Amino acid sequence: MSIELRHLRYFLAVAETLHFGQAAERLGMSQPPLSQQIRQLEDLIGARLFVRSHRRVQLTPAGDLLQERARAIVQQVETAVDEVQRAQRGEQGELHIGLTRATPLSPQIPRSILRYRQQYPQVRLQLSEMNTLQQIDALLDGSLDVGIIRKRALPPELVAHSLFVDPLALIVHADHPALRRLPEQGTLSLRAFAQEPFVAFRRSAGAGIHDHMIALCAAAGFTPRIVQEAGEASTLISLAAAGLGAAILPSSCDHIRVEGARFVALADAGAHSEVQLAWRREGVTPLIRNFAGLLRGAFAEE
Repeated sequence: MSIELRHLRYFLAVAETLHFGQAAERLGMSQPPLSQQIRQLEDLIGARLFVRSHRRVQLTPAGDLLQERARAIVQQVETAVDEVQRAQRGEQGELHIGLTRATPLSPQIPRSILRYRQQYPQVRLQLSEMNTLQQIDALLDGSLDVGIIRKRALPPELVAHSLFVDPLALIVHADHPALRRLPEQGTLSLRAFAQEPFVAFRRSAGAGIHDHMIALCAAAGFTPRIVQEAGEASTLISLAAAGLGAAILPSSCDHIRVEGARFVALADAGAHSEVQLAWRREGVTPLIRNFAGLLRGAFAEE
């Protein structure tokens, strides 16, 4: 037979009260079984822990030493159990989150991340800026737990939930002639820009907006003449503001203020980009469940 945690708890109750009756009452047991457990502990250790008399109970030097050690052991066990339970509830650990460059511009996302930090202060968040294709690779290899991505075809190992639909806008310089003919509803059709130059994301930027723009222009009856490509939304807005060409970007990018740039809503069908939360289908942790539930709830409230 070996020493068990209960032996140490029984011992500490007696050591702290120096009274077998009071210790038994604290432990919710009768005195005879408690006395038997203490004698069993003394036999297992091979040392006398208490000096007993009719009037008082005292710790022996061996008992003094065990009290110090037993307190530390019990505290370590309780701390370990608490940490494991927190981890099981998704209240402790580390969560790796991927973000595209533009998605944090939607106010709900930073607001939700702040709320998550407040609700789960012991969870360490690691935020990484990656384009959608990079996030998909990182989710597959396990270096990301969740990714906030632009909708695209996903491998079967991943699952995604729609967060919100971000309308696409046409960005032109503020003096563009088309703005003088802007109808009251404030939208433009891409067909009116069939002969215009365009600036666009490089396909390698992985945002998915490049292919989306090509598809929208094709639906409007033309192939866009792309005169300049870039990897950043801010660069494209600056190029459009300089009159180099029109750009097509998510409306949330209008938070990027560039003098001389004008965002105009597109009237074309399908002129929107869906933002999703993605994670691995297998091995969903409590951390992922909590974050996904909070983020999905935040957008459901909108």
